[in-house]
Amino acid sequence: PPVPPPPGAPTARILFLTDLHWDRRYTPGSAAACPDPLCCRGAPHDGPGAAGFWGTYGKCDLPLHTIDALLAQLPNATGHTSDSTGGSASNTSNSTRAFAAAYWTGDIPAHDVWQQSRGDQLRVLRTVTALLRTRLGGLRVFPAVGNHEATPVNAFPPPYVHGNQSAAWLYDAMAEAWQDWLPPTALHTLRAGGFYTAQVWPGLRLVSLNMNFCSQANFWLLINATDPAGQLQWLMGVLADAERDGEKVHIIGHIPPAHCLRSWSWNYYRIVNRFESTIAAQFFGHTHLDEFELFYDEETLSRPVSIAFVAPSVTTYINLNPGYRVYEVAGSYPGSSHAVLDHETFILNLTEANAAPPGMPPRWQRLYSAREAYGLPTAFPADWDRLVRRLQDDEQLFQRFWFHLHKGHPPREPCGGPCKAALLCALRSGRAADPALCQPLRPTLPFPRIQELWQQRQLC
Repeated sequence: PPVPPPPGAPTARILFLTDLHWDRRYTPGSAAACPDPLCCRGAPHDGPGAAGFWGTYGKCDLPLHTIDALLAQLPNATGHTSDSTGGSASNTSNSTRAFAAAYWTGDIPAHDVWQQSRGDQLRVLRTVTALLRTRLGGLRVFPAVGNHEATPVNAFPPPYVHGNQSAAWLYDAMAEAWQDWLPPTALHTLRAGGFYTAQVWPGLRLVSLNMNFCSQANFWLLINATDPAGQLQWLMGVLADAERDGEKVHIIGHIPPAHCLRSWSWNYYRIVNRFESTIAAQFFGHTHLDEFELFYDEETLSRPVSIAFVAPSVTTYINLNPGYRVYEVAGSYPGSSHAVLDHETFILNLTEANAAPPGMPPRWQRLYSAREAYGLPTAFPADWDRLVRRLQDDEQLFQRFWFHLHKGHPPREPCGGPCKAALLCALRSGRAADPALCQPLRPTLPFPRIQELWQQRQLC
């Protein structure tokens, strides 16, 4: 079982960005409501219902200046000063500590999927990568491939598909854009299948998975959904080597494991079980919400062995504040667990930001720290398992979680009994379509009904 680091042991802060969704056609003052799948584009107009300068609650993605403003106020940003974080006085010193690394888990283009070309996707990839490199200076960034990077969206053919139908156009461009961040061996597997491994610092290895090879929306997987790119086989080899060499591993990816096709998801769950002492943490995005997925031992489904943190999106889509995450992990020292010790979520309050005078930089603020908000003694899997149990009976705590889940802008309709049952079940589900994981929970709800509610709350 993981143990807290000794007093005075070094810790490290990791910046986590996911689901930026830059909309090149975002226009302040345009219609925030429209019949299209994506709004806040087109000609500006006067009156109510206009898109805000920094972003808009609704079916809208973000302008580039909002993403730039996020990066500009970070501790590692070029030109940063220590009083520009926008954090409250109580957390300013903590929020200005520099980052040791950044994890960036994809979905760079906007949701205008009916209009996209390969050229559009590559322009977005290169523009946002250049912005990160400029703003974050020498900070190493470890990216993962999102489902929106391809066109058509979600279409990621397995590596044995060659020629114009292959994904080489995308992976080659990624390898070129990210070559300053990743070693040559990582670029090789990135070009082949969109996944790679690299050392973050001595004792800590990162694995970036291409979760599109488990996606329920990737029709190429109708050919073979078990391990279409040999990625799980490769992952086991990397983990076995790390175990032999005494390294700990952080896994990053875009789509969380429980959202994957059943066969892939259950095999991945088995791998996490086998390497529970090597996998120090898992980090995902995609849902745009602030949640997590617990993993339990396969024999009893009662002992928590790992947790997949699912961080909220940078984009507002749909009806959210922009946000990002910072993880505090055990640092580099002999015997370090490299486990997550706490995490903080930062948001831009759009109502406040859009009401500010023009030209004034927006104030990003700390929404909460996990251990502080939920009273966690540590941030290990057992603590999150106990939190799920506490959420069943403590309504005030559940409402706090619901507020954070939506980055401080929850839907108008409250989360009643069925909604709560479905959410708690999702928090316990590290693999797809397993009703056994939710049996210990109250209130009870038939699993088909839970799955129905899950479908309704998927934002993208």
